[in-house]
Amino acid sequence: ISPSCIKIILYVVFFFIISCMGKKLYIKTYGCQMNEYDSQKTLEILKQDPSIEETKNPNEADIILLNTCSIREKAEEKVYSELGRLNKLKKINPQLKIGVGGCVATQEGKNIYKRAPFVDLIFGPQTIHKVPSLIKEENKINAVDVSFPIEEKFDSLPKPDATGVSSFVSIMEGCSKYCSFCVVPYTRGDEVSRKPEQIFDEVARLVEQGVSEIVFVGQNVNAYKFTLSGRIIGLSDLIEVCGSIHGVERIRYTTSHPLEMTDDLIDTYGHVPQLVSHLHLPVQSGSNEILTKMKRNYTREEYIEIIKKLRKVRPNIKISSDFIVGFPNESDYDFQLTMDLINEIEFDASFSFIYSARPGTPASQLEDSIPLQQKKERLYILQKRIDELQLSYSNELVQTIQRCLVTGVSKKDIKQLQARTECNRVVNFDFQNIDILGKLVDINITKAYQRSLAGQILELGRT
Repeated sequence: ISPSCIKIILYVVFFFIISCMGKKLYIKTYGCQMNEYDSQKTLEILKQDPSIEETKNPNEADIILLNTCSIREKAEEKVYSELGRLNKLKKINPQLKIGVGGCVATQEGKNIYKRAPFVDLIFGPQTIHKVPSLIKEENKINAVDVSFPIEEKFDSLPKPDATGVSSFVSIMEGCSKYCSFCVVPYTRGDEVSRKPEQIFDEVARLVEQGVSEIVFVGQNVNAYKFTLSGRIIGLSDLIEVCGSIHGVERIRYTTSHPLEMTDDLIDTYGHVPQLVSHLHLPVQSGSNEILTKMKRNYTREEYIEIIKKLRKVRPNIKISSDFIVGFPNESDYDFQLTMDLINEIEFDASFSFIYSARPGTPASQLEDSIPLQQKKERLYILQKRIDELQLSYSNELVQTIQRCLVTGVSKKDIKQLQARTECNRVVNFDFQNIDILGKLVDINITKAYQRSLAGQILELGRT
């Protein structure tokens, strides 16, 4: 055999070996719980190919997917910064496939190729089930799908693969509220609810795998509605059914909208013990004038009435919220109304940000005369007050016994376990064994920190 033939044979053998080796997949997630859920489902979809395995190290990946968020400008720019770093990996390994998914993909579309021409595929939140075929597509123009086939996505989801004792379950997609500041309806489409049988099947399969906490997720999760045999099924019905499933110890849902906090949903807090005593209910502002400009379609008085109804049914419920500071032309008086609302409700935690205009939204056309420094000062005042309220309540928990769900090993100390109270506080405590993972235990709270608690587990016979 000639040397040239030997060389060709060696090349063939080399590429055959490479093709038989498994491909490593790395997924980086930005944004909300919906994105976390989509990333998990994308992973499950791709792992149906036995040659694909997940890696936590992007440097060794053959496929890198960024599941993006465009709620705020900074989050969007972070994606492009990350793509700049990934380009260096692409130069080292030209066979590396890089994909951009999520809301930035929908918003930017093929424009991503202009800023990052080395990207191989672009897919929207509703087309994660098409990712395997998009990865194989060699024509970049065809490797773009940012359409909204939401029902098709739900029908294509694989059987769930539990990754812990708590698991997200998507029950709806999209948003039809069209708040003036929000880009979600344009990137995820209008509200579409998932079939109840699909939801119950996913919950049952997760429980079989050891999941004990179910977290229903959706852009407006409490807007869930599905007509079945002439009857409208709502979130309250899903909660009641799942509360009767053996093995479901806790039920949460996020993110909810004040317009959808119906009486039947509020009533579930009175007779479904698995439903936790914590609710994240974004208010955004305490000023009716700003709420009108935001097109939130409720008043501060209506929001307060919702909280009163909830506390009548579940007196110990804790409320967290979202706040946008510095919405166009927010006056000192408007901001003070927000602070007054915070003090009246005594919010337990918040996600609060300075307003950033999103392309294509009505609010982006509003003139804004508020200096950035003033916005930063308002944000500092708001977050400082929320922190004070949060720590005050944490201190009230010291020397009380709290029923907690054990969720895993502590992030602070590998010699401790971590649990969560009903009000969503993390509790770190010493343990003798890990057989209590996923179980409810009684913990005596011994110390309070700003973001967590320390405690001592009581006798397991009380669990």
